[in-house]
Amino acid sequence: MKDFHFENRPWGNFEQFTHNEISTVKIIEVKPHSKLSLQSHQKREELWIALTNNVIVQVGNQVKSLNEGEKIFIPKETQHRLVAKEDKIKVLEISFGEFDENDNTRFEDDYGRV
Repeated sequence: MKDFHFENRPWGNFEQFTHNEISTVKIIEVKPHSKLSLQSHQKREELWIALTNNVIVQVGNQVKSLNEGEKIFIPKETQHRLVAKEDKIKVLEISFGEFDENDNTRFEDDYGRV
């Protein structure tokens, strides 16, 4: 897992996730009762930060629920997915490495993609 920088300041604190490295940042929104494909990536690793509560994540064989502000790191070649149960969820994704939307190996997919 990457080491992230945390620093206290008089007004509060900050957490730094990237510093002078190539990264791609996006917000993923998943509709209620929907999920991403179970997938892995060869060229990048990802950090997911929950922006809402009740974000269900599967990383490898581990399934857990994240609440707003909680984080999970996904190493390269590790199977992972997001799941929304009752409510829409939002996750901030920071990808480290070479980003390519086609760098997906899908293991399960509800939408017929291979």
